[in-house]
Amino acid sequence: VHRGPLLILPDAGVLPWRGYEDTALILAEARRLDVLFVGTGAEMAYLPVGFRAVMDDVGLGVEPMPTPAACRTFN
Repeated sequence: VHRGPLLILPDAGVLPWRGYEDTALILAEARRLDVLFVGTGAEMAYLPVGFRAVMDDVGLGVEPMPTPAACRTFN
């Protein structure tokens, strides 16, 4: 069981994530990723405009969804 914000990346495993301002690891892996699933908690929530803009700038698709759906999709 994991609690709190996490970043799960290929070859890097499960890492703590400080939230939408913490983009360094995502950007470092962006070329190897097709899409980034973002679990937004129990309910669907919109992503901050700045976070989405940073991901758009590197061509990484971002799909926000409730966390249970993000976990199912990832698996």
